[in-house]
Amino acid sequence: MDTPEIILLSAESENVTERLDVFISEQTALSRNAVQLLIENSGVTVNGSVPKKNYRIREGDQVRVCIPEPEWAHIKPEDIPLDIVYEDSDLLVVNKPKGMVVHPSNGNYTGTLVNALMFHCRDSLSSINGVIRPGIVHRIDKDTSGLLVVAKTDRAHEGLSRQLKEHSMERVYTAVVYGDLKDEEGTVDAPIGRHPTDRKKFCVTEKNSKNAVTHYKTIEKLKGFTLIECRLETGRTHQIRVHMAYIGHPLRGDPVYGPRKVITELEGQALHAGTLGFIHPVSGLAMSFTARPPESFIKFYRKVKL
Repeated sequence: MDTPEIILLSAESENVTERLDVFISEQTALSRNAVQLLIENSGVTVNGSVPKKNYRIREGDQVRVCIPEPEWAHIKPEDIPLDIVYEDSDLLVVNKPKGMVVHPSNGNYTGTLVNALMFHCRDSLSSINGVIRPGIVHRIDKDTSGLLVVAKTDRAHEGLSRQLKEHSMERVYTAVVYGDLKDEEGTVDAPIGRHPTDRKKFCVTEKNSKNAVTHYKTIEKLKGFTLIECRLETGRTHQIRVHMAYIGHPLRGDPVYGPRKVITELEGQALHAGTLGFIHPVSGLAMSFTARPPESFIKFYRKVKL
């Protein structure tokens, strides 16, 4: 008999008044339609009770999502090469290549980082995020390359998640954006939520949004572009891409938030998670890692260098 996927979510103050289906879809890989079906079929409880379809989130709500999809209980380990920067018995740091999805989702069950991790780690991955996201503490987009920390034990997962929540984990990205930035450095403090008409996109909005803060700094001016460094204070989906487009400097090669006539030679946005720092959740040691951008990024940089 197939074991259902159970996801446990805890609502914070920033989630207050969000529709339940919106809250769940933003926290998981599920579409709003899929979430609504689960709610209708009593697959969702809030504080132990089955909610109404129009329920709105309150601070402290404990949401339990039961996903009966049998395919999700059969994610297979795959022998996919991994660029592992560091590994011990509690965690590992991996340099994810551009083009790789972090974890399985609807219609996408193979070739992900999770498939590769399951093969490499066998049974040594934290169970906190269930069978479709074992060990996954944070994510980066499919076409963003760079560093991710993966938890091998529940203890490590809890400690790393706490640092993310407290905004103490260092995450620094290198990006190429269109144009010359007016200020050499600055901060974009603008809430991000689902786009009102395109559910696959996000945008700066006050409605059903979460606070989002990105600090940026110019590294080098290029021919028609600028090489920048971005430090995340929060970690919303597509945050850097949305924020830089919001201030008029979308990422080079971004097919979603960039110009209509997107340049395709980079096969996605010019964004690389190059620095990752945190306190080891078990040993207490400060750890910092760096990874060189992929060759496609470097080749383009050389092409537009002044």
